[in-house]
Amino acid sequence: MKTAVTAAELDIPSLRKAFPVLHQTVNGHPLVYFDNAATTQKPSAVINALVDYYRGYNANIHRGIHTLAEKATRAFEESRVAAQKFLGAREKEEIIFVRGVTEAINLVAQSLGSILLQPGDEILLSGMEHHSNIVPWQLVAELRGALIKVIPVTESGELDMAAFERSLSVKTKIVSVNHASNSLGTINPIETIIQKAHAVGAKVLIDGAQAAAHLEIDVQKLDCDFYCISGHKMYGPTGVGVLYGKRALLEQMPPYQGGGEMIKEVTFEKTTYNDIPYKFEAGTPNIADVIALKGAFDFINGLGKEAIRAHENKLLQYAVTRLTSVKGIRLIGTARDKVSVQSFLLEGIHPFDVGQLLDARGIAVRTGHHCTQPLMDRFGIDGTVRASFAVYNTEAEIDRLLEGLTRINSLHR
Repeated sequence: MKTAVTAAELDIPSLRKAFPVLHQTVNGHPLVYFDNAATTQKPSAVINALVDYYRGYNANIHRGIHTLAEKATRAFEESRVAAQKFLGAREKEEIIFVRGVTEAINLVAQSLGSILLQPGDEILLSGMEHHSNIVPWQLVAELRGALIKVIPVTESGELDMAAFERSLSVKTKIVSVNHASNSLGTINPIETIIQKAHAVGAKVLIDGAQAAAHLEIDVQKLDCDFYCISGHKMYGPTGVGVLYGKRALLEQMPPYQGGGEMIKEVTFEKTTYNDIPYKFEAGTPNIADVIALKGAFDFINGLGKEAIRAHENKLLQYAVTRLTSVKGIRLIGTARDKVSVQSFLLEGIHPFDVGQLLDARGIAVRTGHHCTQPLMDRFGIDGTVRASFAVYNTEAEIDRLLEGLTRINSLHR
């Protein structure tokens, strides 16, 4: 495998050539893509892997004995091994393919919740969670008579860890928090959260959607019970993600969905379920995108997380410096430790209008509540403008953003 490069060796102009979508004009301007927290662009290696499957060996997997089926099965399972290594799982059987983090959390909430939660038990979430890490727990809490408690968020956009510790008790059965916030970029102290949650007997799920492309992940060192990622936020395809779970828990949990593949034997009287991970992978899976996901793992591993993080930190620091020089800018989320996400408001101008005016200049940002309405309520705002950076972004593109914001500011003063 290609040796990971250092930050100093990252050749960003050459790296950008691997991303076809970046080389276009939007509304008469060269595209500046700063919506990476919503979805990253895809390198040619990922796109080619997807196309190669459909062109060369499209077949259903696991049950066929013909050549195409066997080739597809091998490629599919190679992606499982790649995911195992990427997350540091002990064995490939602890890797379950899902549509993304949303499905992963729903799977754990419904399956684990059905055997773990009793009336009066508590589920502990943080105040900066994506709706996908709130609503599934609300559904299972209502079904099981459990209660949801929330870790408060400080003015700087960090978790109130003292309040977290006060919230823990023998009633706490599940703690589910993100590794990094999609709205603020805050990197949460998940090592401490996992350790203290385990001390009271709680199980811990980590939403790694915003961390996978940026931060080192080793689920064995973390000792989390579950960790989930989405392919499309880490240079991979949409519609595919990974749920890691400890073997002992996965074996205890009942299936989330029923159908083909997740069974050993079916009669009208009784069904015997398959072994993990297949017990949780009912029906024909998203074969093409799972196979292409390996290309995303290879891309990130080839560059190295350390080099990626160093480049993105440089971009974030540069962006914060430039943004604070613009009159009327209010930064939302000023945590000490962040991934490359910065949300902000421009005084007197609605975020939606800012987003449209930037789009007219070929600059793609995200506006709104970012599926974190409780977090927006905490700051007393309806939403923000969010600029999120990836390894292929440059300081020159940030300059374009600031030129756009300065022009918008001058037109509205």
